[in-house]
Order: sequence, then structure tokens, then C-alpha cells
Amino acid sequence: MAENDDLAEIIIGCKRGDASSFSQLVDMYARRCYGYFYRLTGSRDVSDDLLSELFVKLVERINTYKGGAFEGWLFRVASNVFHDYLRGKQRRERMLKAEKRQIESQAVGARQFDKEEIDRLQERLGKLDEDTREVIILRFYSQVSFKEIAAMRSEPIGTTLSKLHRGLKKLRELMEQKL
Repeated sequence: MAENDDLAEIIIGCKRGDASSFSQLVDMYARRCYGYFYRLTGSRDVSDDLLSELFVKLVERINTYKGGAFEGWLFRVASNVFHDYLRGKQRRERMLKAEKRQIESQAVGARQFDKEEIDRLQERLGKLDEDTREVIILRFYSQVSFKEIAAMRSEPIGTTLSKLHRGLKKLRELMEQKL
């Protein structure tokens, strides 16, 4: 019973926003939650990211815990974090497939690229960070203006132009590499 009393005190501290209580909760559950994510993903990096996301959600949602089995509640939140990750992964995969189709259709119209060159370009785009890749695709494949991209991203147009310039330079370097 003392263990349940300790957990109840820690949760009360968390609900008050006490950082040391959150730290204790993380210490108590980080290993088990990491194991849960690792078994689901098989990836240490993804598991680390999901664990971080879980504890962010825990801070945001601790006040929704109304009693009962805390572990059940915590792993329900963990399950939701995992399913959000899967949905995001599926969206990224659909976006990449759409990008590839777009690249292929524009490449045929603009000049005749062979399939290997298109695949090479797509693979090199995949090596760019998501932020840079998004700016390039919005500008050149979706034909969104610089001004619209800057507004969408809530950033100054100069920042958008700079990201695009650096991204194109990096893409050019990647395309020139023999892999």
C-alpha cells in the first residue's frame, strides 16, 4: 500500500506542476515505456522520440487523470502517442509517393529523364531534412510562391528564400555525388 500512496503523492505533485514530482514519475516509468515503444518500432531513435513525446503529453494531460489504475491510463496515453506516430508516418509515405508521381509527371513534360534519374532525385530529396524538402517541393513541384510559402510557415520571406537557397545547394551537392 505504501507504494500506491507514494504514487498518489507523486501524481498530486505533478498536478500542482511540481518538477521534482514529474522527474520521479519519469524515473518510475521511462524504462517500461521505452521498452513498450521499442518492441513496437524496433528502432532506438524512434523509441527515444516517442518516449519524449509521451512525457510531454503526460505534462499536458496529467490533470485528466481522475484516479484508478495509473499505469493503465499512462499506457493508454502511450498507445495514443504510438498511433499518432503511425498516422504521421503513413501521411509522410503518402506524401512521398505523391511527390514521386509529381516529379515523374513533370520530368516527362519538361525533359525526358530516365527512371533511374528520377529515382535518384527522389532518393536525394529524401536525404534532405523534412523542413528543407518541404520548401523545395512547395516551390518547384507545387508551384507555390515564395510569399505564400513564407505566410504558410509564419516566417519572413527572407528566411524562406535562405532555406530554399541552402536546400537547393545541398540537393545539387547530393546529386553530384556518385553513390
